[in-house]
Amino acid sequence: MSTETHRPFLLGSEWVQTPQTEPVLNPYNQRVLAHVCQAGEHEISQVLQSTAEAYSFLKKSSAHVRAKGLQQIAASLQRRREEFAKTICEEAGKPITDARREVDRAIQTFLIASEETTRIPGEVIPMDRMPGMESYTGMLRRFPIGPVLGITPFNFPLNLVAHKVAPCLAAGNPIVIKPAPQTPLTALLLGEVILESDFPAGSMNVVPCHTLLAEKLVQSEGFQALSFTGSAAVGWMLKAKAGKKRVLLELGGNAGVIIEPDADVDFAVQRCVAGGFGYSGQTCISVQRVYVHESIYDSVVDKIITRVRNVVVGDPAQDETVVGPLIDEGAAQRVESWVNEAVTQGATIRIGGTRQGSTVTPTVMTNVEPHMTVSCQEVFGPVVMVTPYREFEDALQQLNDSMYGLQAGVFTQNTQKVFQAFQQLEVGTVLSNEIPTFRADHMPYGGVKDSGLGREGVKYAIQEMTEPKLLVWNVPMP
Repeated sequence: MSTETHRPFLLGSEWVQTPQTEPVLNPYNQRVLAHVCQAGEHEISQVLQSTAEAYSFLKKSSAHVRAKGLQQIAASLQRRREEFAKTICEEAGKPITDARREVDRAIQTFLIASEETTRIPGEVIPMDRMPGMESYTGMLRRFPIGPVLGITPFNFPLNLVAHKVAPCLAAGNPIVIKPAPQTPLTALLLGEVILESDFPAGSMNVVPCHTLLAEKLVQSEGFQALSFTGSAAVGWMLKAKAGKKRVLLELGGNAGVIIEPDADVDFAVQRCVAGGFGYSGQTCISVQRVYVHESIYDSVVDKIITRVRNVVVGDPAQDETVVGPLIDEGAAQRVESWVNEAVTQGATIRIGGTRQGSTVTPTVMTNVEPHMTVSCQEVFGPVVMVTPYREFEDALQQLNDSMYGLQAGVFTQNTQKVFQAFQQLEVGTVLSNEIPTFRADHMPYGGVKDSGLGREGVKYAIQEMTEPKLLVWNVPMP
């Protein structure tokens, strides 16, 4: 790929230059990192052709060949770990320590995909359940669904791309990635890595483009599936435009935590602060709402505030930084306005609540009502609300009182209450004595309600990206 400030995009085996470019800015200092070339109508048609050609090879490839290719990608990421981490830090404003962690997770995502490639399941189905069918046998196998369109967000510009690319390649599907406009450089670096692997050209195309062209891709019959990660509003809009193709949506959240009196309170507080303020709260499973039993409420609030005072805010390039900038000043202004609106409605800022440019200080609020925007919507910023409750059932009800249902955490030593939460909480994952910000890359990940449709996590995404096909054969017995 060119080292000039005008970055081409990946189409098949070629790096394509176009006259239309968009700048990529460092959110912390507003420095222009590059001008990324944008695909137009002509390039979009070429993308569809490239992807179709790649599919003709991939769908016939052996599992061990795909597994080896995924191992090559993981090895290349390991060799270029610091380059990827620096790119993530610069274009996403992600603290460098978190950026390195994201690269390590992406390496694991590709290694997990390599393993899962060789164990895509099938089964033999006896057909002799009725008289006269003694000679029939069924065999079920999963086959690649076909070309996939992946639209990815800014907050994990490597690992959330990996969570679309790795299972697609494992299953034998090519994929076109339309990266977030704020963070295309990391996806383009990954394109370099995949181009150097044994996968055929066109297995992954990286196509930055205008929103209207992205919608045309969504509507194209050249794709058999759409995998989108982003806001609920955009996700459901794209689903409505996707036609007959399979649609996977990983959308927003306003994750809740319940802290019971018998919990390890210091541990719960430490985890909630880590989960609420890491990367400035810019994850869909960031801790946003904390419900604390009234008997320990004041103590927990004090402990949270004490910890928040020690959260390092500043330059994301520094190892000690926890809270850097939001992705842009507009996002920071939105968070600030929601906090101020809640204050006018009766909420209290216990610490933080200020903004400088694109950076919002870590903010803890109390006296927040469920109808306030800062509570019922996804803040996607470093803001945590702490609310008391009297009965465990009340906390479950308050946590469920949301348009979202992604993940939730429950801190208690009472196993019965853990299973009660597991049964009653309207979320995709319940975590016992852990925050909802926890995610392991092999676990099924996704939500209900406005949080999405389908599941990621390599094994589960492979199931979504393959089609079961049954062979029934008749072998008459002598």
